[in-house]
Amino acid sequence: MSPCTETPSSTGTSLWRHRDFRRYLTGQAASVTGSSITQMALPVLAVLHLDATTAQVALLAFLGQLPPALLALHAGALADRYSKRRQMITGDLVSATVLATVPVSAALGTLTLTQLMIVAVVQGAASVIHDAAAISLLPSLVDRSLIQRSNSRIGALFAVAATAGSHLGAALTALLGPARSLLGDVASYLISAVCTARIQTVEPARTRPETRQLRNEIAEGLRYVRGDDRLWTLTLVNATTSLALGLLNTLWALYLLRTLGMSATVFGVVLGLGALGAAAGALAAPAAARRYGPGPMMLAALAITPLTQLPLLLASPGLAWQITIGAALFLQLVCAGAAGTTQRSIRQIVTTAGMQARMQAVSTWLTSGARPTAALLAGGLGTWIGVRPALTAGTLLLLVPLVVLARSPIRTLRQMPDPPAAALPLPPSARTPPPSVPTPASTDDARYDRTFGGDSP
Repeated sequence: MSPCTETPSSTGTSLWRHRDFRRYLTGQAASVTGSSITQMALPVLAVLHLDATTAQVALLAFLGQLPPALLALHAGALADRYSKRRQMITGDLVSATVLATVPVSAALGTLTLTQLMIVAVVQGAASVIHDAAAISLLPSLVDRSLIQRSNSRIGALFAVAATAGSHLGAALTALLGPARSLLGDVASYLISAVCTARIQTVEPARTRPETRQLRNEIAEGLRYVRGDDRLWTLTLVNATTSLALGLLNTLWALYLLRTLGMSATVFGVVLGLGALGAAAGALAAPAAARRYGPGPMMLAALAITPLTQLPLLLASPGLAWQITIGAALFLQLVCAGAAGTTQRSIRQIVTTAGMQARMQAVSTWLTSGARPTAALLAGGLGTWIGVRPALTAGTLLLLVPLVVLARSPIRTLRQMPDPPAAALPLPPSARTPPPSVPTPASTDDARYDRTFGGDSP
């Protein structure tokens, strides 16, 4: 039996009885909820209250996305060297502190776009520290035979949390104003830190000497990913998708709020519909992968994604188009949820324990490195040729990851791969107190992004 094959009885194993998995999930879901509040409130604050121009909106996005491109590799190496939980808690506390300065400054009447940009940089750096550890911690919490189901549950719950956060953000923005609504995100970071601190699973032993230079460990991670065709292909798919979506997302809020005249409330509802699509896609991913194969399923999702941008390009102000855009975003994130959780599971399954964070960091580095470029490109195109033509260019760029995957052997992958041989003798139950989730040795009888399904948790 393949170590990564789920038997009927294993599929009935409840991950919700795994206490550390619940703590991990609760903390990260709280953070996603808070981030959705900020995603809802920050564009409203910049565009409608601080009168940001197209170029300023693009610059704000660029600065927020710059830290992952600069720090992801270092954060990944540190997470493989030191405690992942400690690194997550540090990132949460720094993010909460810096974000709290926005409502304080707004109350004092001193808030400026410059401060928002500084906050974006610091919070982005703290998020890199947190995320590098958070995604790579999961394989040490659950057995690898349960990773795909774990990512499916994570993706679905995160999408529901994002939906709640979007609606909560819209409500708080309407009731309190966009600046004070950010206090919801501050609270979410504190909840995340507390939940992470309560995780009791012992992390895998670190065998590398801590006196080794960090750049050597970074180089080792780069070679590891480049040397595995599966990891390298999926990393390229993530990076090229990120470039296209970075261009689209930079101008998306500006286009909907200003060009199409959406209210903040409708904007939040549209984001909520998209999040429901991500939940549906994440929950459907394991069954779709078993029926059609992970490769064909991901290829179909990438083929559908550019088509979901057409309503946005053709839209004009009005309720009918608002509904259509919401439905298209729902479908887009169904595809993102299904493909994202599957590719993340494949990468986590095939990567050895000591390389998890650095493997993830390489993907995050390339993915995040594309976003500042996309933000600057969006600002330039939006200023020179207009927002709608710039969105058209972003839609065409979504064809690139489709071509990358279509030219790879992964397109024909019919089942989830086996874990590396070195990982098989070390299930989490060998390192933790009495397990809540059975491991392969006992399964014969008893038998997840801050973005949706992508590299950012």
